[in-house]
Amino acid sequence: MNTDQAARAGYRRFLERRSFIEMNARERVRAVLDPGTFREMLDPFDRIKSPWLPLQGIVAQADDGVVLARGTLQAKPALIAAIEGAYQGGSMGEVSGAKIAGALELALDDCAQGRLIWPVLLFETGGVRLQEANLGLAAIAEIHAAIIALRRYVPVVGVIAGMVGCFGGMSLAAAVCTHLIVTPQARLGMNGPEVIEQEAGIEELDATDRGLIWSLIGGEQRYAAGFADDLLEDDADAVAAAIRKAISTGPASARAPARSMQVERYAELIRAIDPDQPPDSESLRRLWKPKALP
Repeated sequence: MNTDQAARAGYRRFLERRSFIEMNARERVRAVLDPGTFREMLDPFDRIKSPWLPLQGIVAQADDGVVLARGTLQAKPALIAAIEGAYQGGSMGEVSGAKIAGALELALDDCAQGRLIWPVLLFETGGVRLQEANLGLAAIAEIHAAIIALRRYVPVVGVIAGMVGCFGGMSLAAAVCTHLIVTPQARLGMNGPEVIEQEAGIEELDATDRGLIWSLIGGEQRYAAGFADDLLEDDADAVAAAIRKAISTGPASARAPARSMQVERYAELIRAIDPDQPPDSESLRRLWKPKALP
């Protein structure tokens, strides 16, 4: 096969793929689980809605923007939690946050009793829902605690595909996952570009400069700097395969320490940065590149 034929074959594969980014939360869960095993918990017919949004003139969604399902991954019992980025920017309120935290805590109870459940979090979130403020923050803290507790038993896998990305307190949830999968379209950061521009001014960051934004917090940059473990093209089958590979890494004792446990390593990396001459994105890649990357 010559170069031209290879390029055409690659283009054909690209057109034939199933886009994970273009799927809604429920479709993403079905795409990840073994076929025929999807069983939704607290579905829209249960009418578990935010009681606070209607008081502020906002229509509440019946599932509050979070899809929870049990099923299997390679015949292993699994819990998938997917955030719907199209509803309120994937923000976490009292109900949506409690759904994820409660499901993770139930999985933790099962794991503690020897019935292992493999959890997967599909992130698409701007962080806490401002209309529900402290209620959302409390739920996010419970999500963090449940992920860290679950890591003792099974790998906790996170996926950030795009286009909302993963920000705020939920970026910390992604950071404490055992294994994090991103696409080039994904973004990961504590503060979103619009928030930085609003609070610090356009001189600090121009939120409309897409090239700059993705060079700082885009999926490729986060992977190159060691904040993500897999970088994949937008392909639902590739994402599902990467999740299955990630859950097969064995018990915690057989895995490398989670990023959140590598305190001294990251402290040393931060100390190596001169605040008077902050590195650009390429320099940061060279400084922070994991040893496994070429």
